[in-house]
Amino acid sequence: MTTTPGNASSSHLPGKPPVVDLPTWQAAREDLLVREKAHTHEGDAIAAARRRLPMVELDGTVEVTGADGAVPFLDLFQGRDELVVYQHMWYDGAPHQGQCEGCTTTAWHMKDAAYLNARGVSFAVLTSGPWDEVAPYVEFMGYAQPWYSVRGVAAPIGGDMGHLICFLRDGDRVFLTYSTTGRGNEPVNGSLGLLDMTPYGRGEAWEDNPEGRPVIGNVREGYPSEGGQACWYWRSDAEGVATWGPTSRPVPQWTRPGATPVTTTISPTPSHTGPALKASTRMPTGVR
Repeated sequence: MTTTPGNASSSHLPGKPPVVDLPTWQAAREDLLVREKAHTHEGDAIAAARRRLPMVELDGTVEVTGADGAVPFLDLFQGRDELVVYQHMWYDGAPHQGQCEGCTTTAWHMKDAAYLNARGVSFAVLTSGPWDEVAPYVEFMGYAQPWYSVRGVAAPIGGDMGHLICFLRDGDRVFLTYSTTGRGNEPVNGSLGLLDMTPYGRGEAWEDNPEGRPVIGNVREGYPSEGGQACWYWRSDAEGVATWGPTSRPVPQWTRPGATPVTTTISPTPSHTGPALKASTRMPTGVR
């Protein structure tokens, strides 16, 4: 019997914010709001510059493999003019629990693209994994968005994974308009934005916290604290304890029917596109 991760109490965490009266809090909040609005407006200006980037024409007849077999990349637009894809890393031969926890956070937060579709934008997940491995993984995770294998396809449709990429269609012509990776992928992950609003933040070592405020992962049981690894809460064991141990899974997998502790005997190589290597555990490094 597995439990839902993330129920650990934080009552033991030190370094809580100071207690003040409501007017004092409101004044501090209003001061910060000025900076937040400036940040929002700068983001608007960057988005405007993004819309003015030039674009590159690609071959829309390049084939990718999905549930219906090999199809031209143009089909991923589903008749719409715009397409956003996420390139999901893949570890050949790894069991479901051995797949990338970072990419899982992105794909899990985009389980449904109804609002994008209503705006005339399609969404798909591309991965370098072979389709015969990808298909059962997609079924296990319960993903509704379309997935495709781009094994052997050149960049930018294939190549290195871990990117968000935007494309534009003009009839049968396909154009690359934008690409980002690392923390540029964060707009998809609403959980990170909400954690940034909380007093303890994400709990990652790189965050700028008040003096005396701990990195949460360093004080919660199960965190592999060596080196202050980021993303510590992306994997857990069946009891919800954050760990990269041999029976850990990316956190959402514990919500899937039939998910049980299974010892991982295959771990990914440092390359996100190559075959897996024998190992018992691994720890990814967060990207700032």
